[in-house]
Order: sequence, then C-alpha cells, then structure tokens
Amino acid sequence: MLHSWRCGVSDASPTPVPGAPKLQAPQWFVFALMASVTFVGLLSELIPSGILPQMADGLGVSRSGVGMLVGVYALASAVCAIPLVRATLPVNRKHLLLTLLGGFAVSNFVVGLSSSYPVIIGARLIGGACAGVMWPMIAAYGTRLVPPERHGRVITVIMAGSTLGISLGLPAMTFVGLRFGWRAEFVLMGLVVALIGVLSHLHLPSVPGEPRTRSNSPLALLRNRAILLVILLTFLSVTAHYAVYTYIALLADTVSLVGGIGAALLLFGLGSVLSVVGSASIIDAWLRPLIVAMLALGAIAMLMFLLFARVPGVAHLTFFLWGVSFGPLGAMYQTAIARQADRGRDVATSLQSSVFNFSIMLAAWAGGVLLVKLADGAGVRAIVWLALGCFALAALVAIGAERTLSHATAPPRD
Repeated sequence: MLHSWRCGVSDASPTPVPGAPKLQAPQWFVFALMASVTFVGLLSELIPSGILPQMADGLGVSRSGVGMLVGVYALASAVCAIPLVRATLPVNRKHLLLTLLGGFAVSNFVVGLSSSYPVIIGARLIGGACAGVMWPMIAAYGTRLVPPERHGRVITVIMAGSTLGISLGLPAMTFVGLRFGWRAEFVLMGLVVALIGVLSHLHLPSVPGEPRTRSNSPLALLRNRAILLVILLTFLSVTAHYAVYTYIALLADTVSLVGGIGAALLLFGLGSVLSVVGSASIIDAWLRPLIVAMLALGAIAMLMFLLFARVPGVAHLTFFLWGVSFGPLGAMYQTAIARQADRGRDVATSLQSSVFNFSIMLAAWAGGVLLVKLADGAGVRAIVWLALGCFALAALVAIGAERTLSHATAPPRD
C-alpha cells in the first residue's frame, strides 16, 4: 500500500495543492496515520463480536445483549452522521478529529472498566456517534491535502485501515481478549486510540472547516441525482456483502469448508488486502471500470457458492474472490461521492456513510429473517441468492452510469 502511494506522491513534504497547509511530516506518514484512524474506528465497533461469550458471562447478560453493543454503536453512527457532520462543518478538521479520537478512547476505557451494562451501552452510543462523524470527515480531510487527480488514491489509502482492521486487527484483538480477558482488550484499544491521538496532534496539518451554506446542506445535496445514484450503489453493494458476511460462519459450515470459519476469514481477508493494494493505483483513472469489475466479481463469487462450492478447492477460491470484490468497497463509493461534491464534501459523504450503516443493519436483519423462515442450509442459500441479486442490479446501474462515475458535476451555487 505504501508502495502504491509512493508511486504518485513523493516522501518529501511539499504543498500538494494551492492553498493546502504545508505538511510537517512525509505525506506517506500523514496518510498512514489517517488510515490508523479508520483502523481503530472499525475495531472499536466490532471487537465485542469476537469475545461475545466472555463478555456475556462477565456482565451477566445474554449473548444477544452483548450483540446489541455492536448494534447500538452502528445505530448511533447512522443516526448521528448527518446532523453532527453538518453541525461541525465549520470546525477545524484537526481539532475535530482529536475530539473524536478522545471520544473513541473514553468509550473503550469505560467499556473495559465498567461493570454496569447501561453505562456500557451509553459508552457504546458515544463511540458510535463519534464514528458517525469520523467516517465521512476523515476521507474529506485527506482530499483537502492533494490535487483532485489523486483523491481516489488518498481515499483508498485512508480506507485501507478499515480493511486491515477487519482482516488483521480483529483476529489480533480477539486473541488478546481470549488470552488476557475481554476487559484488557478494551483497555488496550483505548490506549492505542490515545497514542494515535498524540501522533495526530503532533503530525497532522491544521485544516479549516467550511461555513454552512444552502449549497452544502443535506437537502441541497440530495437534489443532486449523481449523489443519489452513488447512494443507491452503496445501498445495493453493502446489502449484498454484509447479508452474507454477517453469517459467514454459517456459510463456511454449509459449504463444508475445510478449515472452517478460520480459513474463510483468512482467505477473505487476504483477498481484501490484495484488492485494496491493487486498486490504489487505478481508482482515480478507472473508477467506473473498477466498480463494475468488483460488482461483477461479487456476483460471480455468489454463483460459485451456489453452484460449485462443494467441489474440492472451489469454496476456498470463492472466499478469496469474494474478499477481492469487498476490499475497495468503501474507497470506491467515497471517491465517487467526492467527485460529485466540491463544497459540502463532508456532508455528502455523511449521507453515504449513513446509508452504509443502515444497509449493514438491514442486511443483518434480512439475513436473520431468511434463516428463521427457512431451514439452516436453505436459509444460507437464500441469503446468497439475495446478495447475488443485489450485486447484479448494482452492476447494471454502474454500467449505465458512465457520466456519473467518470466525471465530477459542478457544485451547486449558493
């Protein structure tokens, strides 16, 4: 990933675009630091899922009660994104990020140290609200530091933190929780976030916010048909991926994968990481072909699960290919949104981020309904069929969206 970044940006600290702040650290370090923010943002949301039985026993609540800790985090993120991003638009980007990192750290420390389930719920709501602001603003923050022709690469590097979080960070943190206790895992997470906050204070540039105007209001941006199209693609793609990913353990069992869920996660994660690295160098020049290719590959992977998964070796290849199609998911659509909104980019990405989170919740709910209504094997296959339909529809939309995905539209006037 760093190699891909260095191919287009030197390690010196030039001013990359007129009016941008002068960087006090090498560009690769600045964007790697921003990637670490998305890394801990994703981990802060998902780490309860790896230690669910241990947390349930420690807090004296049901496993579904611990699962709710992930749900309330995602809900707060989805609900708070648009109003909080809009409210904080004039705030200096560096100061806002430091505040958000402080919220992440406090949230994790409270969960790790408290024995009160309601207090822990409150801490998770705080963390989710911070995530609702962080996901849209961090990519927009990064694009303010480079010229437009490198926006996609910057967003890919920054969003790579979330891919590494789900493929490497979550297994590592789960190991810590199982080896040293779930409270140690949350305290360690809080310490890591605090360290990133210190490094951000020392090395990230100060970037001013922007005034709130009619042109960067959510309603004005929703009148932009190109933004609505990217939001539709986000909804279909996220629903497809997360309907299956939420129940990946059941899928691994259904296809009798040798190595089980561990092999599935490893192959999926490896495919995701390689895909992110590869897409960084082409996303700016070939955004639409990349989107179409990843959607088509996702559809092919679902077909392989349905038709050939029990053929020796095919299931392993399919989990890998599915991971490849997943890797640049966030970066693709944030890049597409950035092309459509010069002013109000943070607000535009908050709209996309909210839909992203709501789609995850909807996908998990829809998958759960199918599992309840149908026998286990049939339910899992129905979920894969649902994903296949979403992938296929999204691919058709992307194929027909040449103008939207290939060019930026002019920002609306005040």
